[in-house]
Amino acid sequence: MTNLSLYTVRAMIILDGDGNRLIAKYYTRGQAEQSYRSVKEQKKFESELFAKTRKTNAQVVLYDGQTVLFINSNDVYFYLVGDPEENELLLLSALQGFYDGVCQLVKYDLSKRKVLDNLDMVVLALDEAIDDGIVLETDGNVIASNVSKRGVDTIDMSLSNLNEQTLIDAYKQAKERFNLAMLR
Repeated sequence: MTNLSLYTVRAMIILDGDGNRLIAKYYTRGQAEQSYRSVKEQKKFESELFAKTRKTNAQVVLYDGQTVLFINSNDVYFYLVGDPEENELLLLSALQGFYDGVCQLVKYDLSKRKVLDNLDMVVLALDEAIDDGIVLETDGNVIASNVSKRGVDTIDMSLSNLNEQTLIDAYKQAKERFNLAMLR
């Protein structure tokens, strides 16, 4: 009898074309043993995983006693790490949904530079797809839509916008946005 649990994902990792970490989120809740506690252990795992998968065409590998699914696009590698007994189709749909959502958010120009430039949206997409190791959403359209909706509610205070405004105009705009947020 297998252990039935909602905690299906152990980690989501995004590496660049050289195997360096762009984003890594390890989930320890709901696991019997907590592996990769320190950053040093995590980076060692990531570098070994990258070395094993960078020249293969497979999407699923069994590595270090865990099921690892990955997608490579240009110079970005997406890895989803799950339990060895976990259903690979469920893990693949979670990874594919997250990947599709990120592609939509960066307007299908997926590269290391785009991921770093849109890091906030990529992390929000990850939080929309997986929460504490539980797969929440597998549809890339829904993930991108939820992240885009959050982006509309945030205050746009880019440097170019601030340079064109006086201090009083910026205060008035912030006050209006605060009042609108309070009415919602």
